Amino acid sequence: MTAAEQPATLRERKKLRTRQALIDTAVTLFGERGFDNTPLDALLEQVEVSRRTFFRNFQSKEDVALAAVKQLWDVYLEVLDGTTKAGPLADVFLDAMLTTLERMDADWYRRFPRTLRLVADSPALDGHTLRHCAEVQAEIVRRLDRPDERELRLLIEFFVAAWRRALDEWLPDCPPGELPTLLRHTCAAMDTALRLEA
Repeated sequence: MTAAEQPATLRERKKLRTRQALIDTAVTLFGERGFDNTPLDALLEQVEVSRRTFFRNFQSKEDVALAAVKQLWDVYLEVLDGTTKAGPLADVFLDAMLTTLERMDADWYRRFPRTLRLVADSPALDGHTLRHCAEVQAEIVRRLDRPDERELRLLIEFFVAAWRRALDEWLPDCPPGELPTLLRHTCAAMDTALRLEA
């Protein structure tokens, strides 16, 4: 978040700091103890907030753990809405994600890989992530509102598969500058992959 985007009032800034403290502490605490083994009360105790304050910011323990994932897709939908839809739609999807990654700050790049590792270690988080991914895909279909819905849904699935492949290659070391490059490579490989011979 840039200085221009900072909330104007003291109350809003305090709320933002509390929300950020919950996100950062959740990723650290769940990473140390395991998501499934850490009760919500342990997080609230660490940050020194009430349940009421927590639920004003997040819907669930899963929601705070996946804040980096949800931030990414919220920004992606915003970027996609503002993108000129011309040329191959696959390129539009790729360009929107590349723009989204440019907008992510250093804190996000620090939290995101840790979040992905939490997801890999927790069936509950994995299920929550899959559900959120399906909701985002449905939202893209709704916003584009095209007659060729079957082909559109297939294209979105292909793009998500390329994104996941790029993340798999990125995760061991997670250098921020390499994720866009890996995504370009996996998207470029999709056409060849669809033409592989038996």
